[in-house]
Parts: sequence; C-alpha cells; structure tokens
Amino acid sequence: MSNSLFCFGLGFTARQIAHDFPEMKIMGTGRNPEREASNDSLALFPFRRDCPVQDFGDIAKEVTHVLLSIPPDEIGDPIHDVMAEQICALPKLKWVGYLSTTGVYGDHQGAWIDEQTAVTPSGPRGTRRANAEADWFTLFQTRDLPVHIFRLPGIYGPGRNQLVSLKSGKARRIDKPGQIFSRIHVADLAAILVASMEKPKPGEIYNIADDLPAPPQEVVTYAAELLNVTPPPLQDFETADLSPMARSFYADSKRVKNEKIKSELGISLKYPTYKEGLAALL
Repeated sequence: MSNSLFCFGLGFTARQIAHDFPEMKIMGTGRNPEREASNDSLALFPFRRDCPVQDFGDIAKEVTHVLLSIPPDEIGDPIHDVMAEQICALPKLKWVGYLSTTGVYGDHQGAWIDEQTAVTPSGPRGTRRANAEADWFTLFQTRDLPVHIFRLPGIYGPGRNQLVSLKSGKARRIDKPGQIFSRIHVADLAAILVASMEKPKPGEIYNIADDLPAPPQEVVTYAAELLNVTPPPLQDFETADLSPMARSFYADSKRVKNEKIKSELGISLKYPTYKEGLAALL
C-alpha cells in the first residue's frame, strides 16, 4: 500500500499494523514520544487536550488515512474537540477510522447482537464512546469526512493475553453465570482495519470479533492447559474482591456477530477463536 497513516494514539493496534504492513508509512501521537520513538523508530508527536499536534497541517499534508484510538474523557473526545478542523482540512485524506467499543450496545444478557442493534450503553464509558461516535459521524454527514466506526471487544495479542497473566500471577477465574465476552486477536484487528482502508466505505459501522464468544474463565482455563499449570481457583463474581473498574466490565454480556467484516471486507480470520490465538502466542 502506498498510503500514509497518522494514528492519534499510536499504541498496541497501530504498532501491529506497522509490524504486519511495513510498506505503509505510519506516524502518530504518543504519551511519551521521545521514549516511545526510540523503541520502534516510528515518528511520534505529543498530543493532549491542552497540547494540539504542532504544525499538523505540514506534518500530515501527505496523510491518506487517520486512525483515532484515544478514548474520550469526561469532557468528550479530545481529538474531535482539538483536532477535528485540521483533520477535515487534510488534502489527501481518504479514510478515517474511529476505534469504539461494543460497550455502546449495553447489556444483552448473552444474546447475539449486530450492527443493527440499538446503541443503549449501560455505563459511563459506553456513553462517552457513543457520544464520540456521534460527534465523528456528524462530521461525516456535514463535512464529508470519510469516517468509519469500528466497535471493538477485548483485544489480546503479544504481551497482552492470559498466558502472560498466568505467568505473572495476575490471572483470575471469575464465575458469573451467563457471562459471555467477545474478543479479537490484534493481528486480525490490524488486518480488518487495513482491509477497510483498501475498500473505504465512509459512514459504515463494523463490529469486530472472532467466531467464538466465551465466558472469561474458560479462556483462563484453556491458557492454563497450554502452559500445563493449575488454573487459579474459580471465584464467585458476587463475592470476588474486584475493583469498581474490573467489576464494571461484567455489567454487559453479549455475543458479537462478525458477518459484516467477512462479507464486506473479505476477512478470513487468522485466529478464529481464542484457542488458535493463544496456541500461536505460546
């Protein structure tokens, strides 16, 4: 691809794109640009709500694609609030991808949901994401900004998976009857995003997930089997010592359909379930 990608929040997902698609020119923002850039030689620029990307128009004049992966704060989406006008003015822009969350759908008690399911977030994080989606979609409607929205489940991959959690002693098996999560390997996520870049369809929403939603404790058990270690004891959700943040992740239960990424983007998942994904990571 002879494309130039600017990532607001050049983190786990964007670095996977850089690794898997080295022909693409990639730069973006980082929390600590000098330290982060020294690790992978990617061009990084500071950005905060009170610190716009300096000289963005010059830096990004050749940019064809923009990835938005910084979460909203209590005020709103900082990228939208601070940089939207400059993004809209990029002369060669063909694609903008906003990384949202399946949390915007709220709780469906384990039922299947797709892109036609109503947005009914059940908590403050999901509400912020839904509001940010609406802000970017308004720019698509009013400014022809080529926005694509990707609703993500839990992301795992190198360095971020239950194998690592088990080895570090941080893995827990929490049992909440009926609880189901979807997930995606970061390499599949990177491939999905690039497939959309190659076949842009502004205004579209894509749910991202693999083929096998599963209770979280089952994933930990399988990882323990791969490592040939005893899994941590099963803990009842109601009595488990969980932080408010950790407990909030269990508020929603749903199975995420992924047919659209396959039918529209031609995706064939490299890791169709967590079993293939964890085995490869091992």
